[in-house]
Amino acid sequence: MTATLTPPRTTARPGRGGFGQLLHAEWTKFRTVRGWVWSTVGAVLVICLVGLLATAAGNTADPQGSSALPVGPGGEAVNDSFYFVHQKLRGDGSITVSVSSLSGVVQRGPDDSGSGLAPWAKAGVVVKDSLDQGSSYAAVMVTGRHGVRMQYDYTHDIAGASGAVSQEAPQWLRLQRTGDTLTGYESADGSSWTEVGRANLSGLSAAPEVGLFVTSPSVEDETGTGTGFAPAVATGTFDEVALGGGWTGGSWASDQVGRDAGTSASYSQDTHGGATPSGGGFEVTGAGDIAPVVGGPAGSGVRTVENFLVGAFAGLVVMAVVGAGCVTVEYRRGMIGLTLAASPRRGRVLVAKGLVVGTVAFLVGVVSAAVMVPLGGQRSQAGGFPVLTVPAATELRVVAGTGLLLAAASVLALAVGALLRRAAVAVTVVVVGMVLPYLLATASVLPDGASRWLLRVTPAAGFAIQQSVGRYDQVVTVYAPSSGYFPLAPWTGLAVLCAYAGVSFAAAVVLLRRRDA
Repeated sequence: MTATLTPPRTTARPGRGGFGQLLHAEWTKFRTVRGWVWSTVGAVLVICLVGLLATAAGNTADPQGSSALPVGPGGEAVNDSFYFVHQKLRGDGSITVSVSSLSGVVQRGPDDSGSGLAPWAKAGVVVKDSLDQGSSYAAVMVTGRHGVRMQYDYTHDIAGASGAVSQEAPQWLRLQRTGDTLTGYESADGSSWTEVGRANLSGLSAAPEVGLFVTSPSVEDETGTGTGFAPAVATGTFDEVALGGGWTGGSWASDQVGRDAGTSASYSQDTHGGATPSGGGFEVTGAGDIAPVVGGPAGSGVRTVENFLVGAFAGLVVMAVVGAGCVTVEYRRGMIGLTLAASPRRGRVLVAKGLVVGTVAFLVGVVSAAVMVPLGGQRSQAGGFPVLTVPAATELRVVAGTGLLLAAASVLALAVGALLRRAAVAVTVVVVGMVLPYLLATASVLPDGASRWLLRVTPAAGFAIQQSVGRYDQVVTVYAPSSGYFPLAPWTGLAVLCAYAGVSFAAAVVLLRRRDA
């Protein structure tokens, strides 16, 4: 009888001869090429250098550096400037007022102080934790053109139903405190009440300041060179004031909260804040705003986190050169055949290269941002520029997002390099498709509509991940790319860039498998 011998099966040990070893080999290639290593160091340096140059100038309007902005309960920079007629409320209680008029003055030039009412001028009642700027609050109010609103802790805005006010049709407002819960109401006749909204102000003090307030942000003003902002002042007439609950019973105090009108406005030359008793109520004049800071009008000098990371586009170009070179250099030197012979599964080779390049680029972005965000803030404040404070979560997203931005761009460059096999052409494609649209959109070269379109449909949308300032309907400013506002949300913009990188990478894998090395 003859026995048939079957050779034993062989299995590859994990990490040896498999993807782990391939990944290690690609990393070894990267770190042994001095040009790539020094380029990554140079990318960090160029991002920081451009950021330092962008924050080098001093603020001649504020040479003493009095640049601190108030910070709200959520950690964001805020405007908190208004005229306040107030008392203390100990425990629970309510305040009810009748607002019979809201008028305004807009100063569009040194000799032009005509009538006009800012759309977001506000007159109403407010419960505020203290007179300190940035302290927690809840308010219900009438506005210039947006009806009755309830707003609290600067970023929250709830719409009511009513419109304009007049002597013939006054608007009644009520703010009720029950523990930490504040409830706002509106009424057309003082008898039938409709709830506008409610807010929970956790940690509200036992005796907050409660009373009447008026404020008015600046108004958009078309000038010969574009959109500017004209200072505006508002005056509200409160005909009746009714108090309920734990009021102290003392006299009314009148104060300007904030030294001036903040970054959102300034008092006109002829009009300043104040309060005058009128019958059973008050006539109150004020300017400023109670709202988050979103950059301030042109000329305010407010700096944001994005200003400190303006060099990211230069570092991105450097990392695009590295990413494309990681594959094109092997074609140029005839080494790609050896690489693919050592690892016949070609798709894995490109994946390993992408992981190495993407990880290195991510670290470049994170390190650069982690250095420049605090350093840029310190330099700006020392130079007299207000710095827009953001919550810690937003700052973390910007730092990590800068790393993700560079990583996705580097992988995109790698994929385009694998498709075209020419480093110069691949880098040109990435620069034209990503960096150029970003520069054109943010440098006021193109109309706002075209700039928004570019930042939606090109890989440049990925820069939105660095945006730290949000858009608020209750804050008027120029929400355009030239002012630092991207049309897509941060993670949505990054997703557009990742989609370009993903599609390009998939195409590169398919072609690498099909065509001759």
